[in-house]
Amino acid sequence: MNAASPNRAKPGWPVFTLRQDALTGPLGRARLAQGTVLGLAHALGLERHPEILQEIWVGEAMATAGIEGEKLDLEAVRSSVLRKLGFGKPGASPRHVDGLVDVMDDAMRNFGGRLTHARLCNWQAALFPTGRSGLARIEVGKYRTHVDPMQIVSGRPGKEKVHYTAPPSAQVHAEMTRFLAWFRDSAPGGKISIDGLVRAAIAHLWFESIHPFEDGNGRIGRALCDMALAQDANARSRIVSLSRQLHENRSQYYAELNAAERGGLDVTDWAIWFAGQFEEACKKSASIIRAAVDKAHFWQAAPQMNERQKKVVQKLLDAGAGGFEGGMSAEKYGNITGASKATATRDLSDLTEKGVLEITGQGRGTRYWIAGTAVDKNDLTLPHQGSS
Repeated sequence: MNAASPNRAKPGWPVFTLRQDALTGPLGRARLAQGTVLGLAHALGLERHPEILQEIWVGEAMATAGIEGEKLDLEAVRSSVLRKLGFGKPGASPRHVDGLVDVMDDAMRNFGGRLTHARLCNWQAALFPTGRSGLARIEVGKYRTHVDPMQIVSGRPGKEKVHYTAPPSAQVHAEMTRFLAWFRDSAPGGKISIDGLVRAAIAHLWFESIHPFEDGNGRIGRALCDMALAQDANARSRIVSLSRQLHENRSQYYAELNAAERGGLDVTDWAIWFAGQFEEACKKSASIIRAAVDKAHFWQAAPQMNERQKKVVQKLLDAGAGGFEGGMSAEKYGNITGASKATATRDLSDLTEKGVLEITGQGRGTRYWIAGTAVDKNDLTLPHQGSS
């Protein structure tokens, strides 16, 4: 099937079909992973730990933009997220950053609200507050109206490969009306009975197949996934980092989505792949929660430190075991804190004496690590620490 024959050209569109027997295993594993992370969050009282919510939120915002090739400023995202969670200082991040966070928040916090044409158009307008995508002026706050085909292409000019052709702009409103009716009727307790994970997978595929906006379709499509998953779990808290998982598998994500868009109306393979990504996202979110708990416990038991030391230790903790490339050195310490080499060496020695850090190497090769996490520079594996 070539790129000019999308699934919406098939007779029966958009009545998707599923092979339920093939879905049983993948959905069961995904639900088990989801239950684990939800149980962990409940036991911890996640709402009382803004540092964990912040990490998940920031990772999701950075990832959903990164999938589209946009690299956001980490501190701007962090500031916007903190304000949205009610812990930040008054002020404002760049408007497009605040706009993205607003969309993500609305999809989750107001998951019970009706999804309408106007709501989707408001989301898209929030992503492009200047009316531009890069240097190009685009249509914002409304569905696309241009006459030219909406195509997903790759390759150099003159050698482009068309992966997918969306419906003409004149058909978008009717297509979206049909999609919105299905999204309403397939919600928990609605007329259409469907597994919540499968519903999220189909919602994402269907929306991307229509590609209703001139730009921003990917970010909005993933916000729709968030909304569908929040409805399924009946929970407003962002616990699962799905966009982060998709970003880590960006090439495969595009390939699977493209194959589903160009394939027939049997979307079982796409739903299976989506469930697998959700399962992995749940496992990684559980790891994030556990790591954040470990950080909190670390600071509760930590000895007295000056502000320079706290800043560097936090960076080492954020990087995780072996995550701070090459370990900490006096030179890196000075670059981070602005301290002289003598002060950096004195601070690091003090942290070592207090048992916060441990040392590997000697002379110019001296490196400092959070105690118990030193990395062997030869194989980059964690040393054996005994049974716990």
